[in-house]
Amino acid sequence: MNPQVEKILKLPTKQKILILILVVIIEAAALIWFLYLPKHKELAGLKVELSKLQSEIEEKTRIANNLPRLQQEYDQLNVELAQALTELPNSKEIPSLLTSITTVGKNAGLDFLVFKPKAEVPKDFYAEVPVDITVSGSYFSVANFFAAVGGLPRIVNISNVAFADIKNVNNRMMTKVTCLATTFRFLDKKEIKDDKKPAPKK
Repeated sequence: MNPQVEKILKLPTKQKILILILVVIIEAAALIWFLYLPKHKELAGLKVELSKLQSEIEEKTRIANNLPRLQQEYDQLNVELAQALTELPNSKEIPSLLTSITTVGKNAGLDFLVFKPKAEVPKDFYAEVPVDITVSGSYFSVANFFAAVGGLPRIVNISNVAFADIKNVNNRMMTKVTCLATTFRFLDKKEIKDDKKPAPKK
C-alpha cells in the first residue's frame, strides 16, 4: 500500500474527516471552475443570442403583417407621383408653355413689355425655367393674369412682383408690373448624367 495512504489511515478520525471534507471541497471547486462556470457563461451567451433572434423574428413578423398596408401606400405614392409628373413639362413642351403664359396675359388685357427667358437652373431631376416678365395694364388685368397663370395645367410660380408707374387713366388704375415667372421641366437621363460629371480641371 502507498505509504502516504497508510499514513492518512493511521490519523485520528477527526483528521480523516477534515481531509475528506477538504478533498470534497477541492473537487467541487474544480468542477465549478472547469465545468460549471464555462457552461454557465456559454448558456448566458446563448440566452442573449436567443433574445436577439426572438427580437428579429418579432420585427420581421411585424413587417410581414404590415406588408399589405405598405404595398398600398407604395401604390398610392406611385399614383401621386404619376399625377405630379403630368404637371412638369419636358423640354419640348416649354415653348408652348411659355406661349400659354403670354396668351393668358394678353387675354387678361395686358401688354407685354418684356418676356425674357433666363438660363435654366438644374436641380436633382428637374430644372427651373425662369422668365423675366414686365407687363402693363390695369390692376384688374394683372389680377386676372396671375389667377390665369395659377390655373394653368403646368406649375408656374410667380415671384419678385413689383408695381411701378401707377396712374389713373380714364378712371382705371393702370400700372406696370415686373415679376419672375418660374416653371419647371424634367431633365432626361442624359442631362442628369452630364450634370453629375465632375467639372473639367483647369
